[in-house]
Amino acid sequence: MTYAARRPTGYQSVRSYTDIGLETQVLGASPERLISLLYMGARAAIGQARLHMQEGRTTERGAAISKAIKIVDEGLKTGLNMEAGGEIAANLARLYDFIVRKLLMANLKADAGELDTADRLLADLAEAWQTSIDRPNGDMQP
Repeated sequence: MTYAARRPTGYQSVRSYTDIGLETQVLGASPERLISLLYMGARAAIGQARLHMQEGRTTERGAAISKAIKIVDEGLKTGLNMEAGGEIAANLARLYDFIVRKLLMANLKADAGELDTADRLLADLAEAWQTSIDRPNGDMQP
């Protein structure tokens, strides 16, 4: 029996509602919210990869890691404004490259530690991003 065949009844309906909910969030999101959604999506894909790794599902693990890589590389990294962002954008680009390498190594070696490193870095970046957009006009709060 394949993995897809073991899904509970109604799985596809739930998945459709989830997809519609995500699409609605994306379509109505500010640019700042889109970045937050990208962080959440990358971390969710890493979580899926971790579960697939624990269950020995190599193909699914690879697909989930590929999804996380795509979000980091094509979403977060390409969204950087290198001219306006200067040194901060350059540092973020290097950090995103590092995260992608960690994810590639996690898949190559089936190494949960590499997944954990990538996830922890994304969590820290997401928290810093959220903190920065919660401040009115970027003002420092005491």
